[in-house]
Amino acid sequence: MISHALVPIDDSEMAQRALEYALENHPDAKVTVLHVVGEPSPMMGAAVGLALEEDIESAAEERSEAVFEDARELAAGYDVELDTETHLGDPARAILNRAGDFDTVVIGSHSGSLADRLVVGNVAQKVFRRSPVPVTVVR
Repeated sequence: MISHALVPIDDSEMAQRALEYALENHPDAKVTVLHVVGEPSPMMGAAVGLALEEDIESAAEERSEAVFEDARELAAGYDVELDTETHLGDPARAILNRAGDFDTVVIGSHSGSLADRLVVGNVAQKVFRRSPVPVTVVR
């Protein structure tokens, strides 16, 4: 019996499908959505703007809020209230660091990038291979 599910999300369609899957298939479970904002570095595109912020953690929380609002809206249709978490850093590492506190991880097969659409996403693949709890990869 699944009592607590972790659903890592971003703003992709696959993440929304993963959340929907978790809500439909684990109706009695507490659901925590996790959004990981990339560590600031000059090589990481959108994370560069984060590096320029005075308070990186507050800026990460702000960037996560739009993703969480979409997730809350979806969950409201199932009459479920979500817990939310924002982490900084490498997405796979952040998910794996939290996975052991849950009964399962439900993750989208890939994000919105073209490269990720060609195969199961790199993050989903790492989580699937290394998670200490069962993982459902949703397409």
